[in-house]
Amino acid sequence: MLLRVRRDQLCVGMYVHAIEGSWWLHPFWRRRFLIEDERALELARDGGAEMFVIDTDRGGAPVAEVEVDAGAPASAPVQKRPPPARRIESEEERQARELERAAALVQESRAAVTRMFKEARLGKAVRPADVGPVVEQIAEQVFNDASALIRVTRLKRKNEYTYMHSVAVCALMINLGRKLRLPEETIREIGMAGLLHDIGKMSVPDAVLMKPGALSDQEFAVMRDHPVLGHDLLKADSEMSAIALDVCLHHHERVDGNGYPFGLTAEQLSIHARMGAVCDVYDAVTSNRCYKSAWTPGDALNRMKDWDGHFDPGVLDAFIASIGIYPTGTLVRMRTNRLGVVLGTLDRSTDRPLVRCFFAITDRELTRLDDVEASSTLRGDGIVGVEMGEAWFGSRWSRMLGMILANQRPIIADDTALKTAC
Repeated sequence: MLLRVRRDQLCVGMYVHAIEGSWWLHPFWRRRFLIEDERALELARDGGAEMFVIDTDRGGAPVAEVEVDAGAPASAPVQKRPPPARRIESEEERQARELERAAALVQESRAAVTRMFKEARLGKAVRPADVGPVVEQIAEQVFNDASALIRVTRLKRKNEYTYMHSVAVCALMINLGRKLRLPEETIREIGMAGLLHDIGKMSVPDAVLMKPGALSDQEFAVMRDHPVLGHDLLKADSEMSAIALDVCLHHHERVDGNGYPFGLTAEQLSIHARMGAVCDVYDAVTSNRCYKSAWTPGDALNRMKDWDGHFDPGVLDAFIASIGIYPTGTLVRMRTNRLGVVLGTLDRSTDRPLVRCFFAITDRELTRLDDVEASSTLRGDGIVGVEMGEAWFGSRWSRMLGMILANQRPIIADDTALKTAC
């Protein structure tokens, strides 16, 4: 049951379902959370919100339970109690539920970002208050299951790249911020920075932005202006986050000074700009673009590690750790001589990835989809190495990967050709 309480009635053990008032005023980057300790309780009480909605099915409850009513007074003094017993959800059910929730969130976020970016193209200023709720929803999903959200954002179509890329970078930035243990208020701002980092592309002509081939020198010069153009759009609102302005302007800079638009070096770049550079490039190279096919996550990370001088090494290492040893979408060879695609991790542990097997190496043929927990010991089926999808399946791999991630068995017209190619 949902109950409305005053901030002074909050106590440890309550599950906050919603915070009344502006997202921008309270210190939490998600609205739904368990008050686990005195520190969290202090933050909730000392924030800007006066009223909270708690979920008594997931945490402590007041003595007198009253249905949520916006006009009703706050309920009586609080009495802590354990949540009622519930059937324990299986890991497979949790994965399916989080994937469904992530897919719905991505569709909603994409629509909001598309609308916001198109309005920016028409000259309307971007307001933090409009961006905040989108970032909040993405942050909540990252907290619940980051791998599900990252997995869904990889299934973007070429014609929606700019908008979906913004949603993906927002999620990656929040996830990385949590890994770096940044303060919650900072995580909220870097999420906003991720969502808005490419808004300057709304000032770039579609003929350049959507060109299917290589850009000419003149076109590339136009494209390189988008950080400055975006910065100009964002600073039109005096309340815009300084971190969002920083990341928008500097996410194409490199630590060796060979980036753009200013050629700044590592000591001149904030941690937030360096985070933005990593998250932006990773999502870009693992996405299908109008001029190139996506790289696999494993291949992308290996190449990014080899780009000396491009990224802050410490930030890149933290990023790799934040998305798991085997990122979602990585093609792996299993001990049972099968190929599979990493879907995410179980119990948020990076050494127990969930793998969707789909190909028998010995028989050189597609099999039914089989989701297995990769064992970290010699018992059970474990990962023995990372493989290159293009090496196995050629140009078909990008489409096959999308089908596998969507829980669809790949269908290839000529099975004989597949066996020969492999």
